[in-house]
Amino acid sequence: MTTETSHSGVSRLGATAPRTGRIGNSLRFDDDRHLEAHRWLVDETYLLDAQAYTEWLDLLADDIHYLMPVRVTTALHAGYDTSPGMAHFDEDKYSLSRRVARFLTEHAWTEDPPSRLRHHLSNVRTFATEDPDCLVVDSALLLFRSRGDVREGAFLSAGREDLLRREEGQWKLARRTILVDESVIRMQNLAIFL
Repeated sequence: MTTETSHSGVSRLGATAPRTGRIGNSLRFDDDRHLEAHRWLVDETYLLDAQAYTEWLDLLADDIHYLMPVRVTTALHAGYDTSPGMAHFDEDKYSLSRRVARFLTEHAWTEDPPSRLRHHLSNVRTFATEDPDCLVVDSALLLFRSRGDVREGAFLSAGREDLLRREEGQWKLARRTILVDESVIRMQNLAIFL
């Protein structure tokens, strides 16, 4: 996966995104830092599946950058696979909190009735950073989503790069870049969190 900082650098909100990057090889799977990061991701996944978005917001750092750039199909060796400056999501804590607040109103018609969600998390790799209170975590995500009784379920496959930062003894999500594995998203809408 391309490093998060390169995507944040060209995004609207990326100027204020945390720039902490990975160093070295991925940590061993039995490393306590990897185990903590993996557990954090699994716990977060359960909150997203339950659509417990208010609790999910508590896991986010105040300076979070949440980015899902638009993927493009290019020739081999083109040097890019996302459209510069274009994103499905380019958000900070305020915009994420406004989306969550909207879900709690009668105006969230895209999620009424609510979707049934299942986030499948795999291929978790954790990397140290120069800051001992930060970890960079790569993961693969497969989302299954169904709505109502007549439409077929939809899938979305993506890779994520997260920056977890320890704040007052708790891990917080400080940065997330989501790179979907298709350039045309076939899901009816993206009124969800990945």
